[in-house]
This record gives sequence, C-alpha cells and structure tokens, in this order.
Amino acid sequence: MPPAAHASRRTRLPGGRSRLRAIVVTSTALVLVLVVGAGGWVRHQQDRERYKEQHCGTFNPSLVTETGRECTGVTDGSDGAAVFGSDLRPVMTAIGAENRNVIKDDDYVTVAFLTPLTSADTSNLTIGQYVAELEGAYTAVEEANKKNARPKIRLLVASMGSSQKHWERTVDQLVARRAKDRLVAVAGMGLSQQETIDAARKLSKADLPMVGDLITADGFDATGAVDGKGRIDGLARVALSNKDQLTAISKQLPPGERTAALVSTSVTPNGTRDLYTESLNRGFRTIEHLNKHLDDTSDFKFDPRGGPGAILPTISQNLCNTGKTIDTVYYAARVKYLPDFLDALAKRSCHTQPITVITGSDAAALDPKTEALHDPDAPITVLYASFPSPAQFRSPDNPGRGLYNAFVTAFTSPHHGQQFPQEHLTSSYWGIVAHDAVLTAATALHRAAAHGDPASLPNRYAIRNELYALRNDAIAGASGHFGIDKNGNRTNTHTVATVHRLGQPLPATTERSG
Repeated sequence: MPPAAHASRRTRLPGGRSRLRAIVVTSTALVLVLVVGAGGWVRHQQDRERYKEQHCGTFNPSLVTETGRECTGVTDGSDGAAVFGSDLRPVMTAIGAENRNVIKDDDYVTVAFLTPLTSADTSNLTIGQYVAELEGAYTAVEEANKKNARPKIRLLVASMGSSQKHWERTVDQLVARRAKDRLVAVAGMGLSQQETIDAARKLSKADLPMVGDLITADGFDATGAVDGKGRIDGLARVALSNKDQLTAISKQLPPGERTAALVSTSVTPNGTRDLYTESLNRGFRTIEHLNKHLDDTSDFKFDPRGGPGAILPTISQNLCNTGKTIDTVYYAARVKYLPDFLDALAKRSCHTQPITVITGSDAAALDPKTEALHDPDAPITVLYASFPSPAQFRSPDNPGRGLYNAFVTAFTSPHHGQQFPQEHLTSSYWGIVAHDAVLTAATALHRAAAHGDPASLPNRYAIRNELYALRNDAIAGASGHFGIDKNGNRTNTHTVATVHRLGQPLPATTERSG
C-alpha cells in the first residue's frame, strides 16, 4: 500500500471510532430512557392499581375499601354497579342510569340515601335486607321523576358499612356535598343505634332535613329524647315506634295469668348503645299490660361481644330453674340472635312447657321456617308487631291497598333494563319503609318548589319547613296515607301496626283470681 493511502486510512479510522462511540452512547442513552420510562410507567400503573384497591376498585376518593374488603362511602352509581357488592348490581345500575338522565336538565336537586350496605362484617345487624331497602328507595325516586313535578331528583347512595362503624366519614362527605351536589335531604339513616343518633345530630347541625326509614326507638325523633342531648331539628321518620308495636301486642294478648322473663342486650357488636333494644327494654317495663307480667327474678342480660351462642343456652335453662313456670319471654335483643335463642329454648330441660316470645319489629326478618318454631315437643310462639304482611296490604280490608298495589307494580317493573324480584317485598318490609321515607322527602321538596320561586331550586331550609307541615295524610305511601307530626313522627300508626305470630298457636293462659 502506498504511504499516502496508508496515511489516509490512519486519519479516517479515528473519526470512524468517534462516530461509533457516539452511536453506542446515543443508543445506550435511548435504552436507558426507555428502561427508565418503562419503569416509571410500571410504577404509575402500580400506583393506579393501589389507589383503586384502596377505593373499592374505582378512582372515586369518596369510596373507601375497609378491612375485610367492605366498601363504604358515597357514589351516584357512576363508579360501577358492584362497588357495594354484586347483590346490589341491578339497583345500582338503575341508579346510575336514572341519574345520568336527570342531570341532562339543570332542574334537579340531590337526595342521599344513607344506610349500612353490604354484610360481609360479622357484626352486621341487617340480615341481608339492605338490597330490598335500596330497591324501595330507588323506586320512589324513579316514580317521583316520572311525575309532572319539579325539580327532578338525583340519588346519591351513602354506605356507612354493615355495622355503621364508618358513619362519620360518610356523613362528613355528605355535609361537604351540600353546595356542589345540590344536596337538600337525606333519607334512610340506618338502624336505631348510637352511630345513627350521632349521624343525625351532625346532619342536623348542617341543616339537612332527614327522613328515617328503620328508626323505631322511642324518642328517636326531632325531640332528641332518645339520648337526652337536645333537639335534632330536621329529623322525621316513617317507621312504627317501639311503643306503637308493644302497645299493639299488649292489646291482643289473651287475658289471664302470665309469668314473663326479660332477656335483653343494650349494646351493639361495636360496643356502642343499641337504642332499639334499650327502647324495647323500657317498653316491656312500662307498658301497662306487659309490665304486670314481669318476674323480677328472671331478668337476664347479655353482651353480644361475649358470644350469644354461648350464653343463650344458659339463659334458656335458667328459665326452668326459677321455681316458677315461665311461660313468656320479653326479648329485647336483635333478631340476629333470635334463632340461637329459639333453638336453646327448644332444648331446655322444661321444653315441653309452652312458651311465648314477645319482641319488636326486627323479628320480621326471622325465617318462618326456623326449625325450633315447628317442634311439637317444644311448643314455641313468637309475637311481634310491624307493618301488615303483603297479603294483608292487598286485602280488601286495607283502605290503602290501591297505594300498595301501585307500589308493587312500580317496584317490579323494569328499571332501565333491570328487574327487582317481587320476593324482596315478601321477605322484608324494608323496601316499603325505604320507599316511603324517600317519598316523604320528595313530597316535601316538591311542595317547597311549588311554594317558592319557580325560577329557583328549593333549598334545604324550605324543605325542612315543609317536612314538618306534612299533616292530614299528605303522603300517599306504599304503606298507606300518613303525615308527619310536629316531632317528626309518623301519624296514623294505629291503622298499620299489625301483630304477627310465628310458630305454634298462642297457648291458653289461666285466669287471674280476685
């Protein structure tokens, strides 16, 4: 090779190596960028999935996944139909669709339905009735929106969790939504327990009117007498009070001698006050035709946190060891524990002695086929008072049967392609009272709109005013015509308070001497 060519090659090689190094460096940098970018994307996806896990599989910060995978919080149905469980999928689908239609027009307000949804928690006291409850509430909204009345109603679903432990965060969310979501009323409210009274007081301070569907404890109304801590302005309810229930039973008890034991609880599985059972306890001790039968030496209390299955057999056997014939038990406890108690009664040593268990409306959830109720060798009768049965509602003797039949038709009709089973109305009365609670709120807000500026939406203050002016059977509910009195209680309760019997016929009693 000529020297000149050799020199030329020497001068070209270094430049080639530089370009090669540049290519390698650039390629490496690109790979690093891609790797880093991919890593960032993976972390981003992981963060998204983690967020969804914490918020019930959604990106809604108002929904929170609790221990045990239970979902609590507030949704309008747009976060997925199964956030609160697959059993609620049909009604949540309908709620989401109805709300989308409602907000197409700007003439709407929002009502929240506050309730203990989902029942994964062992401390749950709802016995699965919350499905019918939410279906009944939705049916009232859908029917109200079909009428020629303004404004339309958007429905929020607010779950405190099956034991209502998470009431405070859920209620705080509702309070925060008053302005941005046009929230003007809350219905439902949960069971008669401490968490519900705390929620009611917080909502009252926020000037939100409330209509309870399941609240039965005496004094759990606008007076606030249930806990003696002052008024709860804005609170109304459509259920029968415990006094209404026990008075109805006392009037139908056969006359004669009777010896009654009292079995009671005063706390929930959370350890908080159970206002329903406290109220029953008080009623058994104070209602004239019941308290006269009480045997003071047969007063038994239990704490559900100690395991009812362990203590109830002991209590049942003690009924045989009093030296007296205990033929009646006043049961001031939840239906959740009643099957175990009935089973224990059937197995006590004196099981051939007929016994009658008297309790409150919670017993409506008791399966009539419960085995202990059908043992001829251990005759047990259960008496409770509540709303009429579906057959009684449909009876020609019911002056409000047309209202009930119209509700059933609406309930079982398609809801945006979804169907609610009619059996949900035969296994529980919760669908009826939830419907009537939401209808009460709807009636108040539509009256407020009619009496106000037609160019404006009714506010919560006007709706609260109208709520306490719903007299003279102003509400055409599924359970019949009724009104709301000055303390927020349902009127005309005597027309619907119905005594129900499960198990054996009422045993005969001996006449009192003298």
